[in-house]
This record gives sequence, C-alpha cells and structure tokens, in this order.
Amino acid sequence: MSKRQPRIEEVSRIAGVSASTVSRFFNNPGVVADETARRIREAIDQVGYVPNLNAGSLASSRSRIIAVLVPDIAQSIFNDTVEAMIEELTAHGNSVMISLTGSDNSLLDRQIDAALSRRVDAIILTGVVTDAATRARLKNHATAVIETWALPDDPIQIAIGFSHFAVGEATARFVRERGYRRPHLVVPQSSRAIERANGFTAAWTARGDEAPTAQPVSSPSHFGQGRLAFRGLADMDPRPDVVVCGSDWIAQGLIVEANAAGIRVPDTLAVMGFGNLRLAGDMRPTITSIDIDGHQIARETIRALQRKAAGEVLPPRLPVDFRIIARESA
Repeated sequence: MSKRQPRIEEVSRIAGVSASTVSRFFNNPGVVADETARRIREAIDQVGYVPNLNAGSLASSRSRIIAVLVPDIAQSIFNDTVEAMIEELTAHGNSVMISLTGSDNSLLDRQIDAALSRRVDAIILTGVVTDAATRARLKNHATAVIETWALPDDPIQIAIGFSHFAVGEATARFVRERGYRRPHLVVPQSSRAIERANGFTAAWTARGDEAPTAQPVSSPSHFGQGRLAFRGLADMDPRPDVVVCGSDWIAQGLIVEANAAGIRVPDTLAVMGFGNLRLAGDMRPTITSIDIDGHQIARETIRALQRKAAGEVLPPRLPVDFRIIARESA
C-alpha cells in the first residue's frame, strides 16, 4: 500500500497558522515572521510535508527556478559571488540551476536553450554575451536576463557589475603611487582581463611613459601560468619591478617560483593579483589584489529580480564597487 502524503492543512494546524501563511513561507520565506517560520519548519519536520511546487508555478506562471551560467567553477574568481548569489536566491524561495558555459563560452548557446526550455524565471550570466545573434534572442525573450561582473554599454536587459577598464586604470595609478616604474602584465586571454590590461596601459602611457610589457596566457588562468611567467622574466632587459597578474592564481604561482629562486617579494620584485581570493590573504607574502564585492553583486541581483517582477522599470546598468587591497606583495 502506498503511504498517504502529508497535507498542507496538517502543517498549518500544528503550527497554529493558516494554510495561506504556510504557502507564503514556501514561496517567499522572508515575508514570514521569524517565530512563525520556526513553528512552520517544526511542523514540516514533524509530518514530513513536501510542497508541490509545480502546482504553484502553474498557477502563478513562475517556475521559481533561476539559471546561473558561469564559465567554470574550478579555480574560478566567480566562486564567492556565485556562492553568495545561491544563498540569497534560495533564502527567497528559489531553486538555482548552475550551468557551465566553458571558458570560451563554447557551451553558452546550449545552456541558454536548456534554461529557456525549463521556463526559468531568470538567467544570470557571469560575464557579457558577445555573440550578436544570442544577444538578440535573449532580448526578444520574456525571461529576465542579468549580466554580472561587467558593465557593457548595451546590456541585454540589466547589467550589474563594474568597468574592467576602470579597474586597470586604478591599478596603474596604484602601481605608480607605490614608486614602481617598469610594470609587466600577465594577461589571460579573456575579454575581461584584456579590458583591464587596456585600462592599465591607457592610464600608464597617459603621462608619457612607455607602454608596459605584457605576456598573454590562456584562459582560464591557473597556478602554473604564474610559474611560467616568472621564468619568462629572466629574458627581459631591463627586468620589471612589478608584475600585474590577471588573477590571484597566477600571482600565487609567480610568488612561489620567485621564492624558490631566492627572489624576495616585494623587495626585488612586486606582484599584484586580481579577485581577492581567500588564498591572497593566506599566502606568504600576502598578495595585493583587486577585491570585487561579490555579495553586493548578489544582493543587487536579487533586488533587481524583485523589482522587475513588481513591474518597476530599472536602469540598464547598475554599478558595484571594487577596491585595491594593499598587502605585502606590492
């Protein structure tokens, strides 16, 4: 014999609230008072109730599924942002579908089609869609689309992020103020890292200085690239006094290799990273890095989805903060 499924009315009776309050708890936990939410959770655990979210989504035309598309999750600078975003989204009653698009976005179209076919409420992208046909398709679709980690001039719908060019400019000013005069850039071949390098070069040459030397590396970046980048410095004359890396992973590898060669960082060679990953504060020396407020991106994304669902007209570009975290390496 099949077991009887617990009903929402049993939860509401045990919790001492109406069935509609229990329904609100599942759809949007944040609107239910803390004490009421506690009683509802205890009642759910007691009877083993599992809500039928399909019924609610059919009635409201909302799936409460959010697709988050990221290039990769191994050694990714997006991890903290995505983790914060998932925490915020699930706290507001959503389910999150994470899809990997590949470092070169080779799987982007396939993952977008998969998300749209599941009638997701929103697609959140960690980056900017550059393919014109894909952008046009998303612009013409009713699904909310939010591009994060960048501020394109013409967002698909809403962009929540920062200017990578401005990050490069700020990094160049920081390097100059620290007294370094021979910068070298290690640049992953992604549009975002290239834009930061362009910003650095523009700010550096604006006062008549020669353009910094640069070494391209593949994307996504990883520890080994830093080790190879350090070995390449031996052939440079004059050698740089500061290396600006496209990620903290590269900076870590470069510092490890410098230490092994007896080169003191930053006394002989200064190093900067990007992303302010947890390893940046754990290294010795600690790594000077660019911090992006991933939690602010997550909060602004949630707020934008809520405002859009309420019918508000939002500005297409919502900037978030970045800052340079000065540590021992530069």
